[in-house]
Amino acid sequence: MRENNITILCTRPLNENIIQKAAMQNIGIDCYSFIETNQISSSELIADIHHLAQKKYAIIFTSMNAVNAVVNHLQLIPNWDIYCISGTTKDIATNFFGEAKIKATAKNAAELATIISADHSITETIFFCGNQRLNELPEVLTSKGIRVIEKVVYTTIQTPHNIEKNYSAILFFSPSAVHSFFSVNNVHNNTIFFSIGNTTTAAIKTYSNNKIITSEWPGKDAMINLSIQYFTTLQHTT
Repeated sequence: MRENNITILCTRPLNENIIQKAAMQNIGIDCYSFIETNQISSSELIADIHHLAQKKYAIIFTSMNAVNAVVNHLQLIPNWDIYCISGTTKDIATNFFGEAKIKATAKNAAELATIISADHSITETIFFCGNQRLNELPEVLTSKGIRVIEKVVYTTIQTPHNIEKNYSAILFFSPSAVHSFFSVNNVHNNTIFFSIGNTTTAAIKTYSNNKIITSEWPGKDAMINLSIQYFTTLQHTT
């Protein structure tokens, strides 16, 4: 078996099939999780979700972790209008709530906030989120006169690993993972970063001046495919 010339560090787990797909292109991928998410299962939160399920609300999800945390506490499908990020978050929401309940999706929280605020019939939203959620979406909606009721349904903690290997690229999916990684690591000047979204890119820039390629689309598959395409193109032109 030939040795992989390109090595990528992915900061969250991946399915083995996509790792094999990369290996076929002479790209090796190692996976280490730099954050851990834990669903909140307090009796108070569960009662709160059950109460909200009795009425129609405009519901916001900006992460798959929030969707999973909420649906785990629901027995029946509530009459909610769902507004969510596309990619895996939308897929999980659609699987539980159904396609008809998905009223709008967007590539990121800023675009989602713009879509919601453009609907003048919406005066109040329920935002299911984590304890380290970003400010952008609630700030935009509040500035437009839309009330945002936040329900924290999962927590995120940093799980840093000391990495001694020099990678061709490192893939980041959240600012939390960026902070976790750089709390114990430095990188080679030639290492390229792949990032989901502008907020994650901004977090990387606080630690490094290396090249950053930002994926416009959410989800692991989109960014993994972007990195594979980048390096396969590079190998074919060198």
